[in-house]
Amino acid sequence: MSISRVLKNFCAEERGATAVEYALILALIVLAMLGSLSGFANAATAMWTDVEQKSADAIEKAAG
Repeated sequence: MSISRVLKNFCAEERGATAVEYALILALIVLAMLGSLSGFANAATAMWTDVEQKSADAIEKAAG
């Protein structure tokens, strides 16, 4: 079997194409999820830092 025939058969093969397409779609979904999760994590951290500071201020004022 010649190299050109092997390459021609390889290029004509489509069985793995669907799996590759699904893998690419999944990779894009994961990247989008990581991006949104990063934003959510930053907002949640800021919120809890604010709660911590307000609690410390209230305790200090109450102990006064």
